[in-house]
Amino acid sequence: MKTVSSIGVASEEALLLQRAQAAVDKDPQALFTDFQWFLFEAKDAVYFTAFSTISFTKDMVANIVAEMVALAPQMTHGFVGAKPGLPFPKHLLDAITDVTVVDDFEGYPDKWLSHSQDIFAREDLPLFRVQALVRRDGPDAEGRASLIQVRSSHALLEGADSALLARSQSAARSSDKSGKQKIGLGTRLLNMVQAQLMVWAYIAAANILAPNEQPWGYKTLAIKRHRLRLLANRLGVRQRSLYYALVTYAINGEGPTKHMSKRVIGAAYTLLGGKPSDGDDGWLRVRALQAKFRVIDDFVEYVRTIDDTVGRLEKKDVTKFMVLMNSVIHTIRGLNSLWKGLPGKRFWRFSMGIEIALTLVPPHRTYGPVTNGIIEPIYCGAWHPGQNICTYCPGREYITMNFSMEQRHIDNVDKIMPLLERIEAMDIAPSNRSVEEEAA
Repeated sequence: MKTVSSIGVASEEALLLQRAQAAVDKDPQALFTDFQWFLFEAKDAVYFTAFSTISFTKDMVANIVAEMVALAPQMTHGFVGAKPGLPFPKHLLDAITDVTVVDDFEGYPDKWLSHSQDIFAREDLPLFRVQALVRRDGPDAEGRASLIQVRSSHALLEGADSALLARSQSAARSSDKSGKQKIGLGTRLLNMVQAQLMVWAYIAAANILAPNEQPWGYKTLAIKRHRLRLLANRLGVRQRSLYYALVTYAINGEGPTKHMSKRVIGAAYTLLGGKPSDGDDGWLRVRALQAKFRVIDDFVEYVRTIDDTVGRLEKKDVTKFMVLMNSVIHTIRGLNSLWKGLPGKRFWRFSMGIEIALTLVPPHRTYGPVTNGIIEPIYCGAWHPGQNICTYCPGREYITMNFSMEQRHIDNVDKIMPLLERIEAMDIAPSNRSVEEEAA
């Protein structure tokens, strides 16, 4: 039987690190896939935050960074002076970590949330920050001694990575394409032509139609998962359909005045799974779906209509759409390499008719050294220029709804809980609807 020398494996890893180093020395984002590059150029940011029973020190926060980097090696590159795959020296750890003492946690985590553009302010620092707020007098009545927050460029972490890190599991990517659906040469050539046409159309439309920058706000809600599970069962719908309906119905508003749309709400949402292909981006773990939710004032009819829409969409094979979108992003990156003025600043604020993005991340269940001491609920959200976003983060006991939206929509988030209470109090007729079982 053939054996592999441990020396040979070590030599191969060393060679890969040398090649990676040579690449980032020329271009800090050289190791980014096209989709990572797209997220980096848009200055998209994500965050994870939760209370902890531990009173963190600067050294303890630095240890968390070391654990994260070991599990997610992509966090070691993307900036000037990066050493891919290697631990950070002390001066970098000091620059990207912070501990602040506070008297209480009143207003947190909401007042700690932002678009996190400071992450991108210095090209010579890693594209993430880890911070802690520590209560001056120790744990409060709820056992909360501190609040920990990780903020990162979306190019380094996505929802699935956050869920893996919460479990102290590896978030590294694999380049293995075996077993994936093959995309033929003819399809690839057609995608290249379509992508060129679409990119120029998008760039032109964005520079004409993209809105100006708007006042922005951030807010979070935490709801018991069992509460929503019971209501979804009564309504005869998927739990995620109920999540989507509660948010869009409350924010759009009841009666003649609507805040997003009077007829149809354009929504985008993401799901794990689908049929992987060799045309997929090596970074993206999710598939993107675009939905149109018909506006109906009767909530029960509205949520059931959303459930029907979701059910139809998720039966479709979106492989061709995803491969085409990857071609579009690849084309934009190529144009940008020729002239940094493309696709233009307004391009990133162009939502193409999408009023809201609804992102359901995998369950965050804490385990191991990275999240030792973390207390539910766990908050996890994102910011993209010009895009209203609600990120749903399920834990064991709670699901949080994390809003990054125009301030005019943030003002309507307070309507969600009264809406939920009203629907729970309704006498809902039994439904004979058949709904797929959802993962916990």
